[in-house]
Amino acid sequence: MSRKKTPINFTSREYDSIRNELVKHAKRYYPDSFRDFSEASFGALMLDSVAYIGDQLSFYLDYQANESFLDTATEYNNIIKIARQMGYKFRGRPSSSGEATFYILAPANSLGLGPDSRYLPVLKKGSEFVSSAGVPFILNEDVRFDGSTNEVVAGRVDSTTGIPTHYAIRSAGKVVSGMIAKETFTVGSQEKFKKIQLSSANCIEVLKVYDSAGHEYYEVDYLSQNVIYREVSNFNNDKDTVPSILRPFIVPRRFVVETDRNRTYIQFGYGSESELNSPTMAEPSETVLDLFGKDYDASKTFDPSKLLGTDKFGIAPADTTITIEYRVANSRSVNIPVGSLTKVKKGPMSFADPTVLADATMRDVVNSLEVDNKEPILGDVSIPNNVELKRRVMDSFSMQNRAVTTQDLEGAVYSMHPKYGAIKRCRIVRDPDSFKRNLNLYILAEDARGFLAKATTTLKENLKIWLSTKKMIHDTIDILDAKIVNVGIEFSIVTKAEVNNYDVLQEAIETLAAKYANPLYIGEPLYITDIYSTLNHDVAGVADVKTVKITNKTGGKYSRVSFNIEENKSADGRYIIVPENVAFEIKYPKIDIKGSVV
Repeated sequence: MSRKKTPINFTSREYDSIRNELVKHAKRYYPDSFRDFSEASFGALMLDSVAYIGDQLSFYLDYQANESFLDTATEYNNIIKIARQMGYKFRGRPSSSGEATFYILAPANSLGLGPDSRYLPVLKKGSEFVSSAGVPFILNEDVRFDGSTNEVVAGRVDSTTGIPTHYAIRSAGKVVSGMIAKETFTVGSQEKFKKIQLSSANCIEVLKVYDSAGHEYYEVDYLSQNVIYREVSNFNNDKDTVPSILRPFIVPRRFVVETDRNRTYIQFGYGSESELNSPTMAEPSETVLDLFGKDYDASKTFDPSKLLGTDKFGIAPADTTITIEYRVANSRSVNIPVGSLTKVKKGPMSFADPTVLADATMRDVVNSLEVDNKEPILGDVSIPNNVELKRRVMDSFSMQNRAVTTQDLEGAVYSMHPKYGAIKRCRIVRDPDSFKRNLNLYILAEDARGFLAKATTTLKENLKIWLSTKKMIHDTIDILDAKIVNVGIEFSIVTKAEVNNYDVLQEAIETLAAKYANPLYIGEPLYITDIYSTLNHDVAGVADVKTVKITNKTGGKYSRVSFNIEENKSADGRYIIVPENVAFEIKYPKIDIKGSVV
């Protein structure tokens, strides 16, 4: 007669519960043998060992299950690996960035009425500077001392004639913390998806990769991406506001960068030079004879799908030496205060035509380079913790690096690098009159002085190429110029009895000037009630605000667009309704804002 099987309790997963279940099992099915068990017997040892192994297996099973999902993962590197699967690119240690001011001393021209333009150089990207605390910085863009917006003052004067002999030129450029490191690696025979680990644990970004034959490899987001966008110097009339032009380039040699908490890897594809040199697409004329007597062609070399797989995720280096230049952070504190960036470590310059210039004079110009920072250079220097990293990954995954909503599109516009042109304001509006309901993208740029200006043709071309990598394939976007309306503010106030009227009036004007130092967004209404509130609450000596009037400024140094303020006021007079393609700007706040005391 068979005995009845008791179901096993699969919820027992830790040491005590597993051991108790084993004891019950032994008592139920092996009662005679269990009588001989004692705490020090061999049978007890077996029960304890099995319970211990079961407890260990349960722990690692739970651990592996938890570490496989983003919400429950606790190991930092595991979170990074899951993030990589979800399309998030972990950048490693952040860095600080800001604007630095550069000065040179250039010789005067033959008349002494300005600097000799031949000796106005370009400070090259990659120049290195050091703060007073020893924090290194790198110039992130070329600085042109021949720009029309640079400030020029007399630097040295002839003591006899009083005519300037040298002029001091001031220009500005973006700098980023870190220093440049270089490593070389010997690569043998071809290896699929070759991966190289950098020796530095503080790599911030990879700058350049090239082999001993002079071939350059380009960083891409994923190895199947074979088109990148590079900057080309802009020689058009708008080069002062749009220094570079964005152009697409096909890159068969490419790599991706993978970063965890303390290590950085560079991974290549698995294509070969022979696959690059021999085309995989046959010429149509070469297949004509194969089509005689039949209406189809079975040649795989003419398969259109070959267009997507011609170079096996890029050309992998083989039998060469790879040189990698990258930026590293050698300090945990990279924020510096005003006036700390003072030392020039390396400042290479280029002149337009050095063959006709005096070597000694060029050396004097190069040696006269000085640097300073008028504003603090700041940045988040701490690596995000587990919770912050998870939040970033989930937000990035929802967007998928694509512009779907209007907020996504506007964010993509603002994320374009300023060297391709500065987009000051933008707004996406669906065109109700269009048959396909196109999207109208209204944009405004900024001129060299920071005022709103219409975008140039080059800037629009750059923006068009930039958005083509972000927008949905079926979205049709028309890039249009928004209108600029310059306005002024006139107000009257009543001051408190114990204060100086002039001081209160100056404080009121300066408070409003600070509030409206930046132009409003396109389509953003101007709230008159905000002006009342600011004067009443932020200016201590104001007892009451009597009147506030908005005026339209046109002609001369202002925009030529006229706007009827009274007709566009709301019914209750609390704000001014602004069309969706118009941006309000108080161009000269300290002049256009006028007040009086009554």
